[in-house]
Amino acid sequence: MFTVQDSQWMARALRLAEQGLYSTSPNPRVGCVLVRDGVPVGSGWHRRAGEAHAEVHALREAAEAACGATAYVTLEPCSHHGRTPPCTDALIAAGVARVVVAVPDPNPRVAGSGIAKLRAAGIIIECGLMEAAARELNAGFFARMTRGTPWLRSKIAMSLDGRTALGNGVSQWITGEAARRDVQHWRARSCAVLTGINTVLADDARLNVRELDTQRQPLRVVLDSQLRIPFEARVLYGGDALVYSVRHDAQKIAVLQDLGATVVVVPETGGQVDLGAVLADLGQRGCNELLVEAGSTLNGALLRAGLVDELLLYVAPQLLGDAARSMAQLGELTRLEQGIALDWQDVRSVGKDLRIMARVRKE
Repeated sequence: MFTVQDSQWMARALRLAEQGLYSTSPNPRVGCVLVRDGVPVGSGWHRRAGEAHAEVHALREAAEAACGATAYVTLEPCSHHGRTPPCTDALIAAGVARVVVAVPDPNPRVAGSGIAKLRAAGIIIECGLMEAAARELNAGFFARMTRGTPWLRSKIAMSLDGRTALGNGVSQWITGEAARRDVQHWRARSCAVLTGINTVLADDARLNVRELDTQRQPLRVVLDSQLRIPFEARVLYGGDALVYSVRHDAQKIAVLQDLGATVVVVPETGGQVDLGAVLADLGQRGCNELLVEAGSTLNGALLRAGLVDELLLYVAPQLLGDAARSMAQLGELTRLEQGIALDWQDVRSVGKDLRIMARVRKE
């Protein structure tokens, strides 16, 4: 169905799409390459929400050469009027002869209608080339569109025996400088970074992107059931902060809002914020990828609730022993099948540490 040349051009489109890794949210990362008579005549990628889509950039570059060309697009062209006009109309008007799509758009406003519109206009449509890579690039967008919640990636820095801090709470620094720099890239690509109030109180975490050139800071999210967050907490300053609580304290909420934070009161579960309600609210706010940087209590709660999609583990070459704190409080298990099954995705060295990507197996 697809030729070697088709694969080469789609691979180029995917590389273009990756350039929007830090900037396109809440939109998907999309790349497009226009090829005519075996020669690329235009290319583009979606830079940020509200601006031209990848297809439009490619068409502008190709100009009249787009007529009769093949368009390689990493996601189905949009067919509706949003903040920009439909890309399908632009492709049809330009006289594109063939469109190769990596994956259909999961957005219910598109969901096959873009492909149908192009086909009805007499354009040859082929779909499914490098679909897995295209889905992986936009795992968060697909999650939000299909289930209403972001892709949840939990980052944990730990020792080889799975310990994240000494018994007295000391944890800086288990992993090395290279690993800490690497974390900044995962923050930058995330729509939001989330932690619990205990981490804020213990570490005064900022949760922002540092030492990396990015035009967009992630939303900084704190789960604080009883609104214990100090007004001087660094997470409240220098960008958007979102605090989820179950406590209706009008006076404290007013002060936090004056500081620029948004406070959302959600239902409680066992005296704590309802984690499902938090994720649903973040989904409604357009959050595609959520990075969790928390302690063992919140990590355990998210894992037990089946809300974690992926673990981003930084493993230091040291042992901290039984008295140190664990990576996740899962409670006592009495059968092996009660454990949380994982699928390895990637293992590599980052400085002196190992970085392990593991996906939670969904039954």
